[in-house]
Amino acid sequence: MSAYHARMDDAARTLIEAIHGTPTQAVLAVSGAGSQALAWLLGVGGASRTVLEATVPYVQSSFVAYAGTTPGEFASPEAAVALARASLQRARGLSGASTLVGIGCAATIATDRLKRGEHRAYVAASEGERTRVWALHIEKGARDRPGEEDLVSRVVVNALAGACGLELRLPLGLRAGEALSESEA
Repeated sequence: MSAYHARMDDAARTLIEAIHGTPTQAVLAVSGAGSQALAWLLGVGGASRTVLEATVPYVQSSFVAYAGTTPGEFASPEAAVALARASLQRARGLSGASTLVGIGCAATIATDRLKRGEHRAYVAASEGERTRVWALHIEKGARDRPGEEDLVSRVVVNALAGACGLELRLPLGLRAGEALSESEA
């Protein structure tokens, strides 16, 4: 069984239970990768307390319709921020909760053809006026697509955990040629 179809590990289950135990509600939009995070979040009881909506605007036209903008590059920090901010607006329209977050992920990972560019993902969390962005650079060829999907999904869950005020994070197991950085947008 590949990592992509594997059962959620204990660390993910524990963190997601903690996320569902907070008052934070979220709308998530993932494009290019990160969909496993949605399955994990929905696969743990209590998801309806946290997840207001989750979407995968995968093709460019869907991305533009959801985010309301055309980024210069669809796998970029700007794209992740656009998805996160659109998700936060969507959350505000769906809930009157005081603790809302929009999560956006824009990525390009291994596929069934050779890619010229690097494999990377950008995850953004928009809360109120603050937007944090994580840039993940993945060592090309070191993981298969399911392995890269798993890694990106861990960053998505960790971003949501941070927005929930939790200290706990999923281990990423980054390789020597990989890096994760954080900034504010």
